[in-house]
Amino acid sequence: MQHKILPANIALKRAYDPPNEADGLRVLVDRLWPRGLTKKAAAIDEWAKDVAPSTELRKWYGHDPERWTEFGRRYRAELKSKGEALEALRAASEGDETLSRAFAFIMDERAMSGADFA
Repeated sequence: MQHKILPANIALKRAYDPPNEADGLRVLVDRLWPRGLTKKAAAIDEWAKDVAPSTELRKWYGHDPERWTEFGRRYRAELKSKGEALEALRAASEGDETLSRAFAFIMDERAMSGADFA
């Protein structure tokens, strides 16, 4: 049975932001470890490389804000094929989650929300 993560229980923040007691399970959603960030400082509980955007998609996007909408569409399409990885992430959750990312624009709360992972 699929465990449901409620979008309201998902906070999005940069991996470089300091951990907070209210974070709950801290999940890094990125294929690359954030440059210059130690594992201790990151306080990451799970590193969900398998649900991060593919290398090809990340390179295509290139942090170009003009490509954001299409990036979101393509990333959502990629997530549809990540059933097992998403289920493992859901199973690890116990309520509140903090999805962290190391790069700008990705998972911007205005354009792509935690609902994409729920």
